[in-house]
Amino acid sequence: MKIIIIKSNLKDGINAIIRAAGENQTLPILKNALIEAAENTIRLTATNLEVAITTTIPGKVIETGKTTVPIALLGDVITNLQSERLNIETKNNTLEIKTDNYTAELQTIPADEFPIIPKIKNTSQHLTIKGGALKEALAQTTTSAQFSELRPELSSVFFSFSLDHLKLAATDSFRLSQKIISKNHLTTNHTEPFKILIPLKTAQEISRIIRDDDEAAITHDATQIAVTTERTTIISRLIDGTFPDYEYLIPKEFAAEITINREELLGALKLVGVFSSRVSEVRMKISENQKSVEISSADQATGTNTYVLPGVAKGAVKDIAFNWRYLGDGLRALSGEQVFIGLNDDNKPAILKTPGEASYFYILMPILKT
Repeated sequence: MKIIIIKSNLKDGINAIIRAAGENQTLPILKNALIEAAENTIRLTATNLEVAITTTIPGKVIETGKTTVPIALLGDVITNLQSERLNIETKNNTLEIKTDNYTAELQTIPADEFPIIPKIKNTSQHLTIKGGALKEALAQTTTSAQFSELRPELSSVFFSFSLDHLKLAATDSFRLSQKIISKNHLTTNHTEPFKILIPLKTAQEISRIIRDDDEAAITHDATQIAVTTERTTIISRLIDGTFPDYEYLIPKEFAAEITINREELLGALKLVGVFSSRVSEVRMKISENQKSVEISSADQATGTNTYVLPGVAKGAVKDIAFNWRYLGDGLRALSGEQVFIGLNDDNKPAILKTPGEASYFYILMPILKT
């Protein structure tokens, strides 16, 4: 293999796949990237056996071939090079990287030892989504998921397709996010609804790699999903499980409602949270006929503080406690200047959403009094 490539293009390719590389004592090949050069196409692949990412980058192929090299080492070398034009060539069991004033030889492992990347059995049915819409939906939902070996459904993003829209949801049992991508942002030839669970790590990688101007084509079979753009393909196993039935948790009526400036509330939470206890507890109070919300925290070892914020309020609630970090996550996931918060008593969920925006909401359970 012999290629000429621009440093920035190779760096972009490495960054796209590097997080898919594995750490496996018995399979050191998983730490390597597969580099393939054929017919003026240079392709990079990494996998940890659960998710695989392949991306193509521009370059000049002088001699075709393929090999594998440690991706972390390759990334470090490329990042610190000063030259833009790189000459890369395989020589015996090494990969030589050469510029006008620099030469490196990286030890390789033969490409035939690299795992075979699985393929989706059914590629005839697809769902294509605008990159920006998919990125936003994943960013807004993954904030509510958590990594859990005991409950894999909590380590996932739920995709529920119903012909005219795609619904994404995630939960860690303390909070839940739901985002609806309308038919204006997608095209499909599916004739039946489907429901799948995508691993959290895969969802995070899709959100990281997909660009706003991409068209992301989603295909899946019973065990795997593939998300493909013009440059990159992400293939991942699906989670075998059932997402919790959460519809009944969505509150429809509230003891108190307030519409408040989102950034001001975020700032207040950060300040009040300084005094919170180890469980990151802050308390929220809305008094009857008051156009404000009171946020406070206290800890015997540090002290107390209270912040009063103006807002448009209706109804009243007394002293509901929330994890201020989780509440902040929900606020950051929202868009817009204002946020609507619907509250009930301390054993019922609260809801956060942008006024006038029905496509997304964030539900948060209060901290129960002990």
